[in-house]
Amino acid sequence: MARREIEGMRSVVTGASSGIGRAIAVELVRQGARCVLLARSEDRLTKVVEECNALQGAGQVEIVAGDVTDAAVRKLAIEKSVVTYGGLDAVINNAGVGSFGRFSDSSPDRLRRIMEVNFFAAAELIRESLPALLRGTNPIVVNVGSILGHRGIPRMHEYCTSKFAMQGFSQSLRIELRAEGVDLLMVSPGTTDTEFYDNVVHGRGNVPWNKGRGTPVAVVAKKTVRAMQLGKREIVPNLNGRLLLWANRHAPHWVDRVLERFA
Repeated sequence: MARREIEGMRSVVTGASSGIGRAIAVELVRQGARCVLLARSEDRLTKVVEECNALQGAGQVEIVAGDVTDAAVRKLAIEKSVVTYGGLDAVINNAGVGSFGRFSDSSPDRLRRIMEVNFFAAAELIRESLPALLRGTNPIVVNVGSILGHRGIPRMHEYCTSKFAMQGFSQSLRIELRAEGVDLLMVSPGTTDTEFYDNVVHGRGNVPWNKGRGTPVAVVAKKTVRAMQLGKREIVPNLNGRLLLWANRHAPHWVDRVLERFA
């Protein structure tokens, strides 16, 4: 039985202009949620709004265009939910960037940028949202991490670092928030059919493990929203991700040898 109703839920979704964030936003609105969508591209956000508005019996949607690492932008998204919808029940941290390349060729600035977007901005959005969430109805935080927060792979050290940080942060924070009546769901997708590999901040986007084998974003979104309803702690929504976890648990040295081919 569902623990949480999606219809009427007041939420902020980051990284909502494409990929998993967009799919989660559309699925939430399809089920009657009231969402504030945050991303950098206003044009793309407008297209998401048009898609949401075309859904029969859908919820409501507002947008905030800006960089999630900007505290003023995050504050505006929270305030828009509180003012427009009367409160805030859910924060979905999905915004993320990646890069490719050997560590010896990387730069401190690139590492800091990825950590700012993938980890620090998400952590601060939770901190800034807590006063409103604690007044919300059956509140929840959803952190979209990655299977690469469980298993690192070569040439993606910055991205893996940010996702391992999110995993540890979420495990710790979940226990603290539970005492205050706030759930925390960690979503750890495997390879998914998104634009991620085309929009990295550095390096090549054509990687061997993402050649048409990704899970559709709509599948990941539906499983995420269902997990929100059921009050789950963490999900790995892709079969490829679950297989990697199993292999890494039972034969980590073999996984190392396979991944050496891409180093």
